[in-house]
Amino acid sequence: MTVTQRSRIVLFLLPVVLTIARAQTSSEWESRFRGIPSAEKQREYMERLTARPHHLGSPYGRENAQWMLAKFREWGLDATIETFNVLFPSPKERMVELIAPTRYRAALVEPPVAGDPTSSQQSEQLPTYNAYSIDGDVTAPLVYVNYGIPEDYERLERLGISVKGCIVLARYGASWRGIKPKVAAEHGAVGCIIYSDPRDDGYFQGDVFPKGPYRNADGVQRGSVMDMPLYPGDPLTPGVGATGNVQRLPLNEVPTFTRIPVLPISYGDAKPLLEALAGPVAPESWRGALPLTYHIGPGPAMVRLRVISSWDRKDIYNVVVRIPGSTYPDEWILRGNHHDAWVNGAEDPTSGMVAMMEELRAFSELLKQGWRPKRTIVYCAWDAEEQGLIGSVEWAEHHASELTKKAVIYINSDSNGRGFLSMAGSHTLESFINTVAKEIMDPEKKISVWERAKARRLANATGADERKEIRERKDLRIGALGSGSDYTAFLDHLGIASLNLSYGGEEGDGIYHSIYDDFFWFTTFSDSDFVYGRALSQTAGTAVLRLAGADLLPFGFVNLAETVQRYVDELKKLLKSMREDIIERNRQIADSVFFAVDSPRRPTVSPTIEDVPPELDFGPLEKATEALLKSAQQYEDASRAVQESARHLSTRQLRTINEKLIQSERLLTDASGLPGRPWFRHVLYAPGFYTGYGVKTIPGVREAIEQKRWKEAQAEVRRVAGTLVNVARHIDLAADDLSGK
Repeated sequence: MTVTQRSRIVLFLLPVVLTIARAQTSSEWESRFRGIPSAEKQREYMERLTARPHHLGSPYGRENAQWMLAKFREWGLDATIETFNVLFPSPKERMVELIAPTRYRAALVEPPVAGDPTSSQQSEQLPTYNAYSIDGDVTAPLVYVNYGIPEDYERLERLGISVKGCIVLARYGASWRGIKPKVAAEHGAVGCIIYSDPRDDGYFQGDVFPKGPYRNADGVQRGSVMDMPLYPGDPLTPGVGATGNVQRLPLNEVPTFTRIPVLPISYGDAKPLLEALAGPVAPESWRGALPLTYHIGPGPAMVRLRVISSWDRKDIYNVVVRIPGSTYPDEWILRGNHHDAWVNGAEDPTSGMVAMMEELRAFSELLKQGWRPKRTIVYCAWDAEEQGLIGSVEWAEHHASELTKKAVIYINSDSNGRGFLSMAGSHTLESFINTVAKEIMDPEKKISVWERAKARRLANATGADERKEIRERKDLRIGALGSGSDYTAFLDHLGIASLNLSYGGEEGDGIYHSIYDDFFWFTTFSDSDFVYGRALSQTAGTAVLRLAGADLLPFGFVNLAETVQRYVDELKKLLKSMREDIIERNRQIADSVFFAVDSPRRPTVSPTIEDVPPELDFGPLEKATEALLKSAQQYEDASRAVQESARHLSTRQLRTINEKLIQSERLLTDASGLPGRPWFRHVLYAPGFYTGYGVKTIPGVREAIEQKRWKEAQAEVRRVAGTLVNVARHIDLAADDLSGK
């Protein structure tokens, strides 16, 4: 063999050698990274961050931001604080008083617990209240409305009970809390009280705090009741960052405040109110676990509800860290967790925050060893999440133009605990995050966290078909994202592919948004040795590392297309079920005996025949889904061919293809937004208008069907179909680029 021949063979094999070398190097860096995060350091960080209450606008909240900034700079990282000025009402007066048939004034306080040192910090704790409730002072009959969701009011209507002019008492659960006063106001109520029933997170579930992890009789769930399904973030500055002299809405023009006053109470305070109710006995599914007979009312219970707040603006502090990319500096991998809490907030959010801090420390160590990411990595510790995702939304709105051009993906975490890996997000990333999960070892079971999650799903499967799919499908399905955490602005508003990751399922949780969510509770009842905090660092950090170093971004479209097909099938089943239910109810009405046996007189009121929903033409969606499936498969085939052939792609080619992959999620948004709420732009995922946090998939069509807006439903079918066709064409272009066409 001549020298020339040997040179040609070396040149021919060079792309293969480089590909293998890159893979080995990447694997080595990942292995080093996963060895760095420390459970002991996470414990140390949590003890510091949760030492005092650190809600929005609190002195300790600012101290925490400055402490993290100093830590990140100590580790050699480029860190800054970005400040926004936002509306934050805090209560001046609160009262819930039963004035008839007996008198009782609710305590509205959470007392300290012996052995729990931070529970005694009353002077720094936010009172028990719901932020963004309007001010009000109302006295009215009380009506128990179960969870206070639309279905419950349909049940009340069938029972002949109206809440018009009444104060409603709803229990937490079944929807996000802000939905309860929203629906109550729509039905004419003048006030809303929300309580935590022990069936849902108190003694019915297990021992209560401090003996066990569940909510005790004095525990209260604080929380925002801002109408976030309209838009989250600072209520005064929708669509723009709350900086400087930006134009702000007058208070009387803000659409996201409640229309009626609302307060949360404990089940200790709720018990006398429920005992005072008469009227029909509540349906069995409405009954909680308090030792009483649950009546609905109205009357004889009369209640006075008073809420007066101070409507001030406060500064908030986002801590932002940047690690510059060496090859694609204008492609950003975003990672975030919030640092503010309602009180001391060990579980929510500090358990996630300390895991993210250890990711950053691990990256700082890799940088010292010579590692450099190809893409820029941006880590964000958000402020003011609890009040309405304010820190992340204001930052995303302020940087929207830059993010639209540069952001590749956003990876979120929030609370974390012991147990199983939870994965949710954009289905373009489903295969990717499955591959990451297979690399992370469960700290207790010594199998991969992916295998453990799969075993749990098999154990919880409800039928043979579901078990078969779990066993045979290459990837575990990930959940769709609605709202409720800081991914919302990135996915729902800007169309940035997103993931939300956490561990949990093996700890009782009855201290949510109370003073008892603190270091003592967490280290006693949750991830007490922080090994699952370390697992979260390893999981999210590996995902960041892999995305920041990938030559070709690991977006995939087959799982997306298959998932969209499932969503379309669900829509068809939903409409069919509604039609069948109404037809059956109408048949029962028609078959009813309207006359008394011994009287020829007609009743004065007859049941109402309902209009049967029309058939919708799902043809455009079905065709669009078929096109998406075809394009997705073509892209996967092209990607596989490149990998198998080890064909070298230049940096310019990769940049072009990756740009198309990044934009694929943007194309799943529509600039005009969803009907009635233009801030939410994603056509596949959105929080439900009447669920708040819970996701509605293909929301424009689904919610139009649920709310019987048939013309709108058909128009949304066509709009979503057009969007999917555009995405399919875009994927075809990426496949052509990969194939060298």
